[in-house]
Amino acid sequence: MSEKKMINLKINDVAVSVPEGTNILDAAKLAQVKIPALCYHPDLPAWAACGLCVVKQKNSPKTLRACATACTEGMDIVTHDAELYAIRRTVLELTLSTHPNDCLQCLRNGNCELQRLAQEFGIREAPYGKRLRGLERDESTPSIVLNPEKCILCGRCAAVCQQMQGIWALEFIGRGEKTRIAPAADVTLNESPCIKCGQCSAHCPVGAIYEKDDTGKLVTALRDSEKVCVVQIAPAVRVALGEAFGMKPGELSTGKIYAALRRLGFKAVFDTNFSADVTIMEEGTEFVKRFTQQQQLPLLTSCCPAWTEYMEEYAPDFTENFSTAKSPQQILSALAKTYWAEKKGIDPKKVYMVAVMPCTAKKYEVSRDENMSASGQQDTDIAITTRELARFIQASGIDFNGLADEKADDLLGDYTGAGTIFGVTGGVMEAALRTAYCLITKEETPPSIEFADCRGMDGVKEATITIAGTPVRIAIAHQMGNVKHVLDAIREDRAAGRKPRYDFIEVMACRGGCVGGGGQPMGATDEIRALRAKGLYADDEKSAQRMSHLNPEVQALYRDYLGEPNSEKAHKLLHTHYEEHKLYKR
Repeated sequence: MSEKKMINLKINDVAVSVPEGTNILDAAKLAQVKIPALCYHPDLPAWAACGLCVVKQKNSPKTLRACATACTEGMDIVTHDAELYAIRRTVLELTLSTHPNDCLQCLRNGNCELQRLAQEFGIREAPYGKRLRGLERDESTPSIVLNPEKCILCGRCAAVCQQMQGIWALEFIGRGEKTRIAPAADVTLNESPCIKCGQCSAHCPVGAIYEKDDTGKLVTALRDSEKVCVVQIAPAVRVALGEAFGMKPGELSTGKIYAALRRLGFKAVFDTNFSADVTIMEEGTEFVKRFTQQQQLPLLTSCCPAWTEYMEEYAPDFTENFSTAKSPQQILSALAKTYWAEKKGIDPKKVYMVAVMPCTAKKYEVSRDENMSASGQQDTDIAITTRELARFIQASGIDFNGLADEKADDLLGDYTGAGTIFGVTGGVMEAALRTAYCLITKEETPPSIEFADCRGMDGVKEATITIAGTPVRIAIAHQMGNVKHVLDAIREDRAAGRKPRYDFIEVMACRGGCVGGGGQPMGATDEIRALRAKGLYADDEKSAQRMSHLNPEVQALYRDYLGEPNSEKAHKLLHTHYEEHKLYKR
């Protein structure tokens, strides 16, 4: 591939050189200049809605929108002067005139892009009268809340839902001053095709879409002396939570998280990485059986609840291809209320399981069907996001950075490197291949513990891995908009009567996998996702064991309780089933 032509220009009299196609807003960063914007996000195509990023070309009366204007040779751009300042200030004042003033009650208070810009521009008065419309909040889903009264019509959520995720659950409705963002067909979110991935909330610059906050339920449970409150943390939480406390993206804070959770009052702290290892035992065994018998291929991973929701709504023709293994969240919760409770002599009805997840869809998953109550009661009582945990730690007065590292509790806390890389796209596949190789060949370890073809940020990755002389064809897709291409390829094979082109497919709904989940700290970009992924790979590399089947606590679980992977008991506790859902649920 030939290199892109370089474009030379000046920004505020500073010479810069950028690849052809670069917009002015991004080019300005090379000149150490920040151009304000509200609608622009590097994940999305620019569409110049907000008007804040206007700039000038010297000796021209025209203004250009920096996010949507590509640099051309010889440009001489002015990004800040008195006129541009006045334009931007007016845009902000007009935006604020249609925005509520309840910042103190807003979930985004202190972390709001509109609030930050209003502060930077010193806006202290309201020259334009308020024009609020009294639009009602949509709280119909257990995962996310839509508050259209706070929407600034930047369009990010609709672009994410339509272009990145391919779901089309959100769109612009109405015209002129009556324009608003709402679910397609003006139904509620719960009635729409929404898969609860939360990417709309992760990209919203204000408090118009956000996760449903369950910390109130958590506080009540922790105060209840009759409850034995226990908690689990997902792989991706350990490389993102620290961002709320000034740590760099990707910096591991696992031990501090364990310590903070005990300070909050949890009686036991578990790690979802453990149940990720269990997932590999169940899913890996399932794959080996299907692959050796050449039945119901390709096998599709099932640990992402937004993806399973998508499949049941958009691709029910793949129901038989889905792994029946539950997600690591649900596996650990079921084991906590059976295996762990039995070992510790605790009444399972008193165990209150809290899951800390990078994902808003996990809030929906806890009660998605009767299989989520395999222990005899709801296995996961509540799921909270990384953002919710960060706020709860702050509200509890805990000096997170000053905490000494602690360890997870036994039985459900030990994990391998394979378990920790579940949090990044390609990680589930790589973890599964490590163990599948050993199950098929009966060898103690594969020639290489790392499968480089599984890694990276390409939307769809394809590779062929040779195991015992037999090629295993894999595909990895992340960001739901990329998944349809993979599924359509399999549909083509079916229609032509051909053998499926893939044997094993991993899907994660969010860009980058769980490191970029809808419940992670705000402001994720590919650079931040890559740093979080790097942190998980570093955790893998330093692990004493890097293959799930070598986890001593997992070995004890099967020896003492489950018998073997895919046993009758394992199926009762750790597996589920799927069925077609209607796209619109009215």
